[in-house]
Amino acid sequence: MTHKAEVTGVLSTVALTAGFRTDIGRKRAANEDSLLAASPVFIVADGMGGHEAGDRASAAVIAEFSLLVGRDDVTAAEIAAAVDRAHAAVRDIADGTKKGAGSTLTGFALVRHEGRSCWLVMNIGDSRVYRLFGTELVQLTVDHSVAQELVDAGALRPEDVATYPRRNVITRAVGAPESDADYWLYPVTTGERLLACSDGLSGELSDETIRAGLTLGGSTQHTADLLLGQALERGGRDNISLVVVDVLSASSPRDAALDSDGYGCEFDDVSDDTVVVRTDDTREVPGRRGRPYALRR
Repeated sequence: MTHKAEVTGVLSTVALTAGFRTDIGRKRAANEDSLLAASPVFIVADGMGGHEAGDRASAAVIAEFSLLVGRDDVTAAEIAAAVDRAHAAVRDIADGTKKGAGSTLTGFALVRHEGRSCWLVMNIGDSRVYRLFGTELVQLTVDHSVAQELVDAGALRPEDVATYPRRNVITRAVGAPESDADYWLYPVTTGERLLACSDGLSGELSDETIRAGLTLGGSTQHTADLLLGQALERGGRDNISLVVVDVLSASSPRDAALDSDGYGCEFDDVSDDTVVVRTDDTREVPGRRGRPYALRR
């Protein structure tokens, strides 16, 4: 079944609009993807484990984040707790199966940091978050995959990932041990467009095709429809899920003063009550400023 809708929400000083789609694709027997597109949380989860396991795993992830829906924003501690609950829920499902179960988790949530509206971007696995500002597309997340590790080591060129035989092998998953989430904190900026998607989309479409679709697609829902259609035309070899969010306004003067050069800047003097602390991961990712953050409860 294909689901689609468009919603608009006003979150304190931030006005958003969102469109989303999820589709079984053309090759799979079941849709193991799940998504959440309800302010202030926007999540995509790609389940693993086959019918009656992968779909349950991804749904369990979304269920934990659904508890946060309907508010102006959430705290970093609440996101960390939702991730912990998602791990526990997926482990319970895996324990009742022969083949096991797991899920990716990617997306972003509205939080407040020092009076500023921020996106807390999160990721476990190889689903992705992209950000379009003007005509510039940047991938905000880093894949937890064998292919990405080879790229980081200089053993595989980024342009060769699409044809790498083990490109779908991930190194972290919700429900698996040693699978902490990566987090990034970014200011919300008027005019930006964010995309969260499963690898059913990013695996079929190049970054340039995604950039063009996000740039020319029109409304968030029309854009979601367009990108899904393109992924299906390219083969639709996996389940496909995506959430597109536009920031219509972020009216804080501090937010409005930021341009693309300030995006992803490091936040100084992070207070304990935000439970956002800098990690030791100092990888520099081309096109992305700042460093990952970890959440501690």
